[in-house]
Parts: sequence; C-alpha cells; structure tokens
Amino acid sequence: MLLLPVFFSVVYLKADPENLNITSKTVSADKIDFVENDWNAAVKKASAQKKYIFVDCYATWCGPCKMLKIQTFSNKKVADFFNDKFVNVSIDMEKGQGPKLAELWKIQAYPTLIIFDENAKPVLGTMGFMKADELMRFAQEALAKK
Repeated sequence: MLLLPVFFSVVYLKADPENLNITSKTVSADKIDFVENDWNAAVKKASAQKKYIFVDCYATWCGPCKMLKIQTFSNKKVADFFNDKFVNVSIDMEKGQGPKLAELWKIQAYPTLIIFDENAKPVLGTMGFMKADELMRFAQEALAKK
C-alpha cells in the first residue's frame, strides 16, 4: 500500500469593505431594485422623487411571476431603465397588505403589472409574463401619458 502525502493550502483573501456591493443601492444594477411588500413606502418615495410607480403583483406559487423575476427583471437594459424612471415595488398579493390591495385593484391573475403616477393614480396595467422588449414598450406607453 502506497501512501501519498496530501497537501492542503488555504488562501486568505483580504476584503475591502468599501468596495463590496453589500446594498441594493447602486447606480447601475443587474436587476430591478424593488421596494418589497410596502406600498406606502413606495408611494411616499415616488411622491418625493416625482416618479411613477411600477408595481409587480405576484404570488409565491406563480410560475410566470418567477419567470419575470429571473428573465425580465434581471435584464440589464430593463433594470437600468426602471431603476431610473420608476419607484419599483413588488408585492406578494397573498400576504401582509397584498390581499387588501388585490381587492382594491381588482387583481384577477398573476402576475399583474401596474404603473401608477406619482400620486398613486393608476395609469396602465397588464397581466401575464412579458419579455424584456414587451415590458419596455409597456413602460414607455405609460410614461407617454405623463
């Protein structure tokens, strides 16, 4: 029986905390930066920034909702545009304030995407999965109504 020596090496990397991206507050992102499950915070932020509000109404069990997050909301062109032009909020319509908002907004299917003006008045809505170019057209149509 032949025993070979085994060598292990440990590499230590020195991390510079000032250069780590540990928050979602970035100038350019790889995904849409959403306010999570807080409609009131989104409205307050939109009013202060004079921006429209983009709402992603979803349910955790919804397949097309998951596809939106993975494919469309993580598209760099979409993310840059939405992070610049909108206050974005993602709301689980089956938890917290979601059920009341679902009733108020008459949500019938998931995902439902709604754009509101800075005063929380609905401008445009749609249902179902959208590819990146379709979502961009939807957003531009809403902004054209400004």
